[in-house]
Parts: sequence; structure tokens; C-alpha cells
Amino acid sequence: MSFPISIAQLNFVVGDIPGNTQKIIEAAREAHAQGARLLLTPELALTAYAAEDLYLRPAFLSACDKALAEIATATAGFADLTLVVGHPDGIANEPGHRCHNAASVIRNGRIEQTYAKQRLPNYEVFDEQRYFIPGNDTCVFEVDGVRMGLLICEDAWYAEPAKAAANAGAQLLVCINASPFHLGKTVERENAMRARVAETGLPLVYAHLYGGQDEVVFEGASFALNADGQVAMRAASFAEELASVNVQQVQGGAIRLSGDLAPVMSWEAELWAALVTGVRDYIGKNGFPGVVLGLSGGIDSALVLAVAVDALGADRVRTVMMPSPYTADISWIDAREMAARLHVQYQEIAIAPQFEAFKAALAADFAGLPEDTTEENLQARIRGMLLMALSNKFGSLVLTTGNKSEMATGYCTLYGDMAGGFAVIKDVLKTRVFALARWRNAHDPFGTGLNPIPERIITRPPSAELRPDQKDQDSLPPYEVLDAIVERYMERDEAIADIVAAGFSQADVDRVTRLIKINEYKRRQAAVGVRVTRRSFGKDWRYPITNKFRA
Repeated sequence: MSFPISIAQLNFVVGDIPGNTQKIIEAAREAHAQGARLLLTPELALTAYAAEDLYLRPAFLSACDKALAEIATATAGFADLTLVVGHPDGIANEPGHRCHNAASVIRNGRIEQTYAKQRLPNYEVFDEQRYFIPGNDTCVFEVDGVRMGLLICEDAWYAEPAKAAANAGAQLLVCINASPFHLGKTVERENAMRARVAETGLPLVYAHLYGGQDEVVFEGASFALNADGQVAMRAASFAEELASVNVQQVQGGAIRLSGDLAPVMSWEAELWAALVTGVRDYIGKNGFPGVVLGLSGGIDSALVLAVAVDALGADRVRTVMMPSPYTADISWIDAREMAARLHVQYQEIAIAPQFEAFKAALAADFAGLPEDTTEENLQARIRGMLLMALSNKFGSLVLTTGNKSEMATGYCTLYGDMAGGFAVIKDVLKTRVFALARWRNAHDPFGTGLNPIPERIITRPPSAELRPDQKDQDSLPPYEVLDAIVERYMERDEAIADIVAAGFSQADVDRVTRLIKINEYKRRQAAVGVRVTRRSFGKDWRYPITNKFRA
């Protein structure tokens, strides 16, 4: 006996209940046509993940209930097909309108069972205890003689829910998920599920979401594990797919899974695909016609431009070079060359006249005082104002180009280069920016051309070019040192004393950690951007601005 399970690894849109409903129905129609006996949708597929405070609105939950009934009615004629649909399930008279994070088993036009997620994550970007009430019941249902134990995402990161399903007679674990991406998460996820398989002796099918939602992305890469822990199927990463897992009952009643195996991507390929997905879905799902960005001739804006073209196509990307009195000739040359390589709209707007006008307006107040970061910030803010004017006039979203190293240390200008709607590389450390630029020059994953970034942009010392002969390392430690300290202190929560004990100088550690602390007020006002590490300057970083703790 054998039959296929289909996995709807699809890109849903938060709050688009009618659109998501139709997408689920179409996936069911296709799965049925392919002979599947079970269709798994991702966690909260009906609303997409995560709808946040929409879950607190009774009208939203009512719309979800109606949509679930519509799915049941629309799929009633798909004989022998069972659906598992992720959705919120309202609880009558629950204070605060909290609900269950649920999944319903639908067959022959009827909702046969509804399972409530038992483990509600409340760490990193997760805030599920704000919205959901945990369940405590096990769900086992049968498809073609095989008993399946249903789990939802976090349930499978703990032993107890899977063991309870096994004790209730499950022969196969099926887990629906919306598990946000960070570097290394694909392998980490498979290893965690391998532990559940080892504990229960049961094979497992893992159905995962794909797409971008505000700051988080989901990479897909749905998979199946046999009872020996070996990967039996893996869907593509960063792609929509109606993936298929074949279920075979072998001698003795054991279940054997099989299917196609997509390769695990390199970290550079994963990171690039995550950034492209984040930009494409933020722009597309919010209806912007395109993007505009300042192209400086430096590596950060060059990388953002390459990502934007891969995400949106050259015709939806506009670049503006805004030279100041301190802009080097090679910056002009390199910016023009890169724009030409990627075939994007390019223009130059000199900011010297505006800069002189601002200085003249402030001359009486600044009389007798030396030039300092005030004048540097004036230049950055003039550029930000010009970009925002173009955005207002033409509707294109401004992409900011600051990286994580700059965001950590405040090496960026509030209302200047921080001005914009989406921060593409705000979670990418500078050392990774260089590595990613070299990787993209050698690879062309989206068919927009090899070597988009001129070599000199990668090799020349980084500079904001806001004063004569300025270099980043005049104000910051070498990026290899800076990034290592940021990673240890900000991402891993290591203490200052422990970082010093690991071999970093006390002066560098004190300097970098002090900058992280005193620049929180800037980060609170920064644009949302793609999360690609375990901890970003977004929902998973919540530090007080007024803060005297220094260890």
C-alpha cells in the first residue's frame, strides 16, 4: 500500500483571507488531480504568519471561520482527499479575544477534528502568548489506513507532544509550520525533528511556509524524515512548490517515506535568497511600483542595488548619485558603471548648493565653531530629503543601505541615510557584506548577470565621504574585530568580561558595547528590514533607550 502526501509550500499574504482561501482551494484541486490522499498547509495558512494584533479582532476571527467553512464546501467533491488547514480558532468569551493557533482536519466537506497548538513560543520574534491559548489535546487521524499524529511548529521542538501522539496510536507524525529563517536554520530544523523521530520511532513530514512578511522570511525547504532519521524528501528552498511525499506501508506495518531531494544551499546562497525574498515580498505585497536608492559608489549601496534588481527587475529600480564636495572621482565612476551593468535608471544630483545654503543659514549660530559631525550629518540629511521627495512624487519606496555593523554602532545619520521605508541589509554585518558581494559577482541566481559589482567597490577602503580623506576605520575598529564583538554581545548576549577573556582588547570591547547602548534611540526610528540572523535589530531586540547598565 502506498499513497502521496502533498505539501502546499506556498507564499500567503497576511490578512488576505479571500486570497489565501483561494490559494488553499487551488492547491487542494491540484493535489487531488495528482492523486494525493492528504494535503498539508503551513501553520496559520489561512491568515499567513503572523497576523499579530489582527488575531485580537473578533471581526477577523469571524472572517476566518467563514473562510474555513468555504474551504470545506469547495473541497467536498475531492473524493479521498483529506486537508489539514492552519487557522486561528476563536474561543467564545475569552478575555482579550485570544484564540487557538489551530489546524483543522477537513474531509468530504466536513471539519472532522480541530487541533490546538500546545507549545506557544515567546522568544526571538515570537509573541504567541499575546494572542493564543495553548491546547492540551492530541490529534490523531487516519488516511488510507495510516494513523497520523498532528503537530504545529513549536510542538515538535519539544518531546512531549510527539510522544503523546505516538502513545495515541500515531504511525506517522505530520507537522505544519511557519518557522522564520535565520542563517543555519534549515539544518537546525532538520536536526531538531530528527530528535523527535528518534524519541518516538516514527517517521515525520514537515510542511513549511515560504515568503516574506515585514522583517521575517520563511524559506520553505519542507522535508520528510524516515524512522531512521534519514531525509526522505526535501522541497526547494525559497520557492513555492506543491511538494510530494510518497507514503509506503512495508512489511510489519512500518511506514517508509520517499520523494525528491533538493540540496541544502550554501550560506551565501541562502542569505542572498532571503534578502531577495524579503525585498520582493515587502514591495509586492504592499503594492509599491518600485524602489529608489542612493548609489554612492560604496559597497553597501552596491549590494542593496544588486539585491533590488534580482528581487524586482531593473525596470522597477531607480538610483540617484548625490555627490558632495568630498565625493571622490572614483565613486562617481564606479556608481555609473554599476548602474550601467545592471541597466537601471541612474541620475546625479549634486548636493553642494544645498549644503552651502544650509551652512549659510546657520552661519551666525555656528560662528567661531569648528566643523564636525554636524556638517557631515547635514550632507546625509540633504540626501535623505532628496530621496524622500522622489519617493513622494513617484510612489517608489526608498531603500536604505545601512548594514548591521553601522546600525549597532550608530555609524549612520538619523533622518539622513537612515531615511527610507525598507532597510535591506540592516541585519547583515559588514564582513558578510564583503563576502556576499564577492559571492554575487561569481553567481547569477536570478539571471540578471554575473559581476554586477565593480571590483574596485569591493576592494577600496569603505568611507562615508563626508569630510576630507575620511575612512570608516578612522571611527571604528577593524570590521573583523567590530563584527565579532557585535555578534558576541548583541546576538549571543555574552558579557563584556567574557568577550575580553576571549582575546579582544578591553578598549575595543568597551568602545563597541558603549556605542551599541547609546545608539538605541536611532534604531527605534529605523526602517523595518530583513531578519537573517538569530537576533536582529527588530522585534527580537527590545532594549530600553534610557539605560545605565554597562556590563
